[in-house]
Amino acid sequence: MFGLETDVFILLFISLFAACAFEFVNGFHDTANAVATVIYTNSLKPTVAVVWSGICNFAGVLLGGIGVAMGIVNLLPVELLVDQNVYHSIAMVMALLLSAIIWNVGTWYFGLPSSSSHTLIGSILGVGLAFSTLPDNTEGAAVNWEKAIETGQALLLSPLLGFSLVIVIMFLIRRLVPEETKDQLFKEPKKNAPPPSWIRGILIATCSMVSFFHGSNDGQKGVGLVMLILIGIVPFQFAVKSDIDPRLMNANVAAVEQTLGRVNAATLSTANQDRLLKTRAELNDLKQLLAQPLVDGKIPQEKRLDVRRDLLLINSNARKIAEDEGANLSAADLKTLEANLDEKGGLRRYTDYAPTWVILMIALSLGLGTMIGWRRIVVTVGEKIGKQHLTYAQGASAELTAAIMIAVSSWKHLPVSTTHILSSGIAGSMVANKGIKNLQAGTVRNIALAWVLTLPVSILLSFTLYILFRWLI
Repeated sequence: MFGLETDVFILLFISLFAACAFEFVNGFHDTANAVATVIYTNSLKPTVAVVWSGICNFAGVLLGGIGVAMGIVNLLPVELLVDQNVYHSIAMVMALLLSAIIWNVGTWYFGLPSSSSHTLIGSILGVGLAFSTLPDNTEGAAVNWEKAIETGQALLLSPLLGFSLVIVIMFLIRRLVPEETKDQLFKEPKKNAPPPSWIRGILIATCSMVSFFHGSNDGQKGVGLVMLILIGIVPFQFAVKSDIDPRLMNANVAAVEQTLGRVNAATLSTANQDRLLKTRAELNDLKQLLAQPLVDGKIPQEKRLDVRRDLLLINSNARKIAEDEGANLSAADLKTLEANLDEKGGLRRYTDYAPTWVILMIALSLGLGTMIGWRRIVVTVGEKIGKQHLTYAQGASAELTAAIMIAVSSWKHLPVSTTHILSSGIAGSMVANKGIKNLQAGTVRNIALAWVLTLPVSILLSFTLYILFRWLI
């Protein structure tokens, strides 16, 4: 397979299996949040709920695109992603996979709804920081901090917005819904008795939405993880998308070169003056690579990693130059630059992709994981956040908020935590119902502690494991 040596093939198989295991754990760890409300309001039997949620997650991964996946991949510096030493790439992959799985399984065992998103991103940051301490790092880059800050803001703000939005929705329900209907919505579910059919329909619909959008966001993280593995271990096959004619790249290169040619280097910041020089050199290098003979209409395998490096650096540097006020590019120039860099018809369509079999593999892992091991987290979400039983209005409000927040984040290509959004939404619904005293302080404290500890622990774990694996290699 892929023409690899036996030991590398075995390590590739182990890495892909571990990525599927991470997504499987993600399924029963995170998606339990989506089914908690329909189970605790007796809208669906547990078995039916988790199977249906698994199907919705599967569909979400298939239809969700790869924007979030590429955001995960692009957290790491270009230098780490184009390392020619396959064993270094294996060390990277195994460090971030093991650290993510260790923390996810640990928090699941104790029934804490911690975030798989935080865990994976922390693991990636830990690997990047560890790489910065090694002699191999000649550029000084540790992490794509611009992308990391954008991701961190999304992870931090989304639970706070979720908490607030649920309170607003609960307030609107109390003000706008007729008294008779409101009485039904705010009743505690009767034991083993399903709610009225219209309430049941709303709860099942919101559960389906959360599950689908969870797949479209969290599933993409698994896709990004697999692409990190494939790019790192089998770069000659996966460094660039090989089923697009590489000669089409020439038009994009010419347009980017022409646009940057209108930039006055003297008015740029010192850092962007340096970027402009490097970008022009990378554009020339890319043109030379594309001018060489193709093999069966494709870039020769041994050149694909070099092409990927040039494409990533051109994309990153050109965007930073365009943002400089000294660039003085017109609106038309900026539009042209974006069109020739983006993933639709620009240079990034050669690097921002995932094969169909990768998406199917992750969709299946997430879908199956959803159907197993859900009970621990469901009990915490349904019974231990608030002091009262979850009402129909609370369940629907929390689920609707989570679905909206995750959908918007996926649209903006930002990874967010389903766990934190839904948990904070349920906490918000409890506060909206009877005030802050309606929260169980112990559970909220434990969830907050897991939230605070996830990033530093996963960073430390992956940092240590990467250094250890590199030393062993």
